[in-house]
Amino acid sequence: MITAVYRVPLRTRFRGVDVRDGVLVQGPAGWGEFSPFWDYDVAESRRWWAAAVEAATEGWPEPARAAVPVNVTVPAVDADRAHAIVAASGCRTAKVKVAEPGQSPADDRARLEAVRDALGADGAIRVDANAAWDVDTAVARIRDLDAVGLEYVEQPCATLGELAALRRRTDVRIAADEVVRRSADPRRVDLREACDVVVLKVQPLGGVRAALEVAEAHGLPCVVSSALESSVGIAAGVALAAALPELPFACGLATVALFTDDVTTEPLLPVGGELPVRRVEPDRLDAVAADTATAARWRTRLDAVRA
Repeated sequence: MITAVYRVPLRTRFRGVDVRDGVLVQGPAGWGEFSPFWDYDVAESRRWWAAAVEAATEGWPEPARAAVPVNVTVPAVDADRAHAIVAASGCRTAKVKVAEPGQSPADDRARLEAVRDALGADGAIRVDANAAWDVDTAVARIRDLDAVGLEYVEQPCATLGELAALRRRTDVRIAADEVVRRSADPRRVDLREACDVVVLKVQPLGGVRAALEVAEAHGLPCVVSSALESSVGIAAGVALAAALPELPFACGLATVALFTDDVTTEPLLPVGGELPVRRVEPDRLDAVAADTATAARWRTRLDAVRA
């Protein structure tokens, strides 16, 4: 398979990342992406490689829909910037980052109030705490933030036990992300008491077909989200969302808007709050090519994962 390494800065720091990089691979079915974050070890990164191989060599299941609804993602920015991001997005659902290190609960509340103002009363707001809270803190923070109306809270606490304890103390839906995708076997995580919604991410789960197996195993409502990929990786997420029998929530797949550039002249950006189901041709590889050191680092990592 042909490989190329890209490197693109982000508009705003997100998930502790200022620059996103990764490997694109081409095979008989098209292009796939391999871009595990640098804090993932070799064993966990192998699922990400399996997703890239699937995209490049097998393609994806037939879609059940031609487009998927998406949310706008709001980083941990100030209230004015949050309002502007949502107002410009065309989306009716917003996913808002909260519990950012160095920020206060008042910062989170102001951000959500701005998002609510931009969406209006009928828009949906979900928040993602990235497992930052203990149970008591989560109860207090969710109660405060739910004043603006929450669709669900994504991964508010780190463990299944904490999520289950929290769920008994709040009426707001709980969505599970890291406890599923970072487990030894995402199909066998016991989610019965821990959550109401399962977050599916193609690369961390090992591909579209593997993610569909996770969804079937748990039998809970699912929302498909990105792992902060280029449009090549996002296309796999859209393929997963399009293949799910039911799609009750807008998907967190509009994250290419967080990039300052992309690998293609036709990036997967939402129109009218939706993304189309289509393959992506990375025709800007020279423009976003990684520097020599970054490319070498990825080649070394890819060798270790494929060994």
